[in-house]
Amino acid sequence: MSRMKKLKASMTQFPDIDAPSIWLLALEQRAFWEFWAGVASFKPLQLLAPQGDGHPVLVIPGLGASDTSTVLLRKFLDDLGYATYPWDLGRNKGLKEEGAELMRQRLKVIFDQHGRKVSVIGQSLGGVFARELARFDPDKVRQVITLGSPFTGHPLASTGTHLYEWLSGDRLEDLDFNQHLAMRVKPPVPTTSIYSKLDGVVAWECSIEEGQPEGESIHLRGNSHIGMGSSPGALYLIADRLAQPENDWKPFEASGVARLFYGTDSHRNASGTVKR
Repeated sequence: MSRMKKLKASMTQFPDIDAPSIWLLALEQRAFWEFWAGVASFKPLQLLAPQGDGHPVLVIPGLGASDTSTVLLRKFLDDLGYATYPWDLGRNKGLKEEGAELMRQRLKVIFDQHGRKVSVIGQSLGGVFARELARFDPDKVRQVITLGSPFTGHPLASTGTHLYEWLSGDRLEDLDFNQHLAMRVKPPVPTTSIYSKLDGVVAWECSIEEGQPEGESIHLRGNSHIGMGSSPGALYLIADRLAQPENDWKPFEASGVARLFYGTDSHRNASGTVKR
């Protein structure tokens, strides 16, 4: 048994969820086409999407990525009327205490500059960071939107474990995974978790916000993990969620043609519980 499999098997405090298959990981190359589809549909999507109200939006990149990876999303939202901000902390190299404090300072600066609560969007591990920001400073956060973020399930149900070790410089055996139990507690603000069952990096079951008020999980059908912040379906969905009134948040409802692209209960089985 490999080192990673032994570690995963020893973590009995978490549900046994497998990482995505090697075939799904190989299919992540479609993110290239999702990005260019987002570019091609940029202007038509802006005509369809609701306009923004000018409130600030902080966007946090995923593991191994920098603010360059969120340029298309931020440009799209800026043109809709939001005031977007990159996280400005370079490449995301994993969970570090000093990074968490710098993010809280970044959030405070944006909040103070606008005098309004900040919506926080995070891709993959960046979404875990976004939820932690909202848990510690809910008075400064309007809502959280995560994209393929592993905030529940099993911490090692991912094909990115070796990448995490390489970037962070940490051996996974040396980490306190009990902290992950605290991270799965929903922050006291509206949360939207966007996931794909064809995610090749994070097991989709690890991105389900289950049974929580002002919390929702939306299946972005057919999307890759890497392309989740730039595909046309993702761009429109994020704009729709940001447009919710600050004190009158309502969950997303896919109707008509939208059901082809989004699912709001496709993670449940016939009894209403989460599929495993």
